[in-house]
Amino acid sequence: MHEHDKAVARLATAWLLWYPDDELMVRMPDIRAAVAELPDDARDPLSAFMDWFESTDLMAVRREYVQTFDMKRKACPYLTYWTHGDTRNRGMAILHFKQAYLDAGFDAGDAELADHLAVVLEFAAIGDRLTGDALLSEHTAAIGLLQSALESVDSPYAMVLQAVTATLPQMTPAIAERMAQIATHGPPVEQVGLEPFGLQMTGARR
Repeated sequence: MHEHDKAVARLATAWLLWYPDDELMVRMPDIRAAVAELPDDARDPLSAFMDWFESTDLMAVRREYVQTFDMKRKACPYLTYWTHGDTRNRGMAILHFKQAYLDAGFDAGDAELADHLAVVLEFAAIGDRLTGDALLSEHTAAIGLLQSALESVDSPYAMVLQAVTATLPQMTPAIAERMAQIATHGPPVEQVGLEPFGLQMTGARR
């Protein structure tokens, strides 16, 4: 996937992973138009998700979102939950994300935790690409586990994660080096037994 397409796909998936509020509804035509230009592996699942979204009553979509992401720990969108659970070390791991954003000149704000997948994807789309690739590479296992969890409950949001997976970078020396640089501001690269269009970040809007 070309870098421009990857950025568009990541921004689209970031927005679609936010709570479906009125702002997202206003953006849907622009998201659909942008998605239509993407390669098949990102376009097809995102188009199918938006078909479901737009053909479903908005209150039902909102219930689906809450039941999926707020009521089920197995579908947690916070990447450090998969590596640290509800432990005291998780706070430092979240700072690891926030510091990476600040080092790249971006402040993601406090509306949502810095490790929320939507925040990471939006930063990777419109922030520093190499740092975004490094953060996503570091948490590929967590993203895969989230996708599997969504698929296991037949959530429409599994289609969004399918598109996210299509944007994940292959490991390169440059990404590995940036991962090491990021790690100097937080805990080491987490393994813990796991196998491996706006000009400003919008943040969560709930």
